[in-house]
Amino acid sequence: MTGVTDLTPDTDLTPDEARRIILRSQGMIGADARKGGVHAMLRRLGAVQLDTISVLARSHELVAYARLGAVGRPKVERAYWHNPAQSFEYWCHAACLLPIEHWPLYSFRRRAYLKRRYRWHEVPDSVDKLLAQVREQGPLTTTDVGGAKNGGPWWDWSDSKIGLEWLLDIGELVCTRRVGWRRVYDLAERAVPADLLAEDLSDEECVTRLAAVAGRSLGVANRTDLLDFLRVRGEYAALLDEVLLSGAAGLVPVTVAGWPGKKGRPNAWADPAALASEPRGRHRTTLLSPFDSLIWHRGRTERVFGFRYTLELYVPKDKRVHGYFTMPVLAGGRLIGRVDPAREGSTLVIRQLHLEPGLSPAKWADALGDALWSAAEWVGCDAVRVERADPPELLPILNTAITAR
Repeated sequence: MTGVTDLTPDTDLTPDEARRIILRSQGMIGADARKGGVHAMLRRLGAVQLDTISVLARSHELVAYARLGAVGRPKVERAYWHNPAQSFEYWCHAACLLPIEHWPLYSFRRRAYLKRRYRWHEVPDSVDKLLAQVREQGPLTTTDVGGAKNGGPWWDWSDSKIGLEWLLDIGELVCTRRVGWRRVYDLAERAVPADLLAEDLSDEECVTRLAAVAGRSLGVANRTDLLDFLRVRGEYAALLDEVLLSGAAGLVPVTVAGWPGKKGRPNAWADPAALASEPRGRHRTTLLSPFDSLIWHRGRTERVFGFRYTLELYVPKDKRVHGYFTMPVLAGGRLIGRVDPAREGSTLVIRQLHLEPGLSPAKWADALGDALWSAAEWVGCDAVRVERADPPELLPILNTAITAR
């Protein structure tokens, strides 16, 4: 692999080179990835997905743990949600935590929501009164304005919840902290620094700068990966294509062997800084959240790691293959298996553990044991129990590795 000074529009990468660049860009190789703690990690990743499910911990905590090790969970929370705000919640790949300095970059999306005046629900007429209430009474949760639901299924939101979320969508309100996992809504003008509020970017400028953010986070990515990161389509996807081809996004075309594309033409984009040097350092050994940006695009996960992954929590229990909340295991720069964790008191229980086909149980048992024990200790468990393993011969070897810790 050549350095950045030798780059040409048809730089060739092997799948292994691309994978290692991706791992380093995502903070999974080398001690440098830990510098700056959670703040620096969020800025490196560009976005950390949020999710309500908590098995070992919530996803945004797991993302930090996977890169930084056993950083205290309260410390993670304070780093994300603090006063003054270090991050805000908005729509990127999904509902995400985003660096506060990225506030101007999402003005294209706020304008689009304002134009539609609809997302999942019709916007209630009371929305102006809600905005006035927040202005007069200070930061509020849905509980403060009558509750989030009407009593039906999860999408049966109250008018107050719909209104608050709409005001967040269009940028009148912002969530920069949570209380008991409830969003705290405040006026953007109170929570977002004035210089960021004053920055007025065109749609093209937003997409250009966000493409650069996505490219740095992913390291090497094809068009589909970038679209998935930013969740843009239509006119915004067309803008993305334009800024990639013009070079405005600062990414360079590369060819990754084995990735889909037209013969003789580049099939991916790369961050030039990521190409400037060989990824060096120790690989992280860790469990991964299903919503970690390293693997949140399932097609990319299979393309990069040869790992076919489906989250089965919405699959009927009798039809699950790997378990309710299966977490991939990263070791040696590979996804070597998946575990279905649970907790019983102070014991981390692994209902099922699957080693990837073709891998040697004897070779990978220690790495699996390290990943399990590290996760257990981080969440305050003092024992690990594996109930079932595939292949079966892995179980006694793994138990020996676990007991030896």
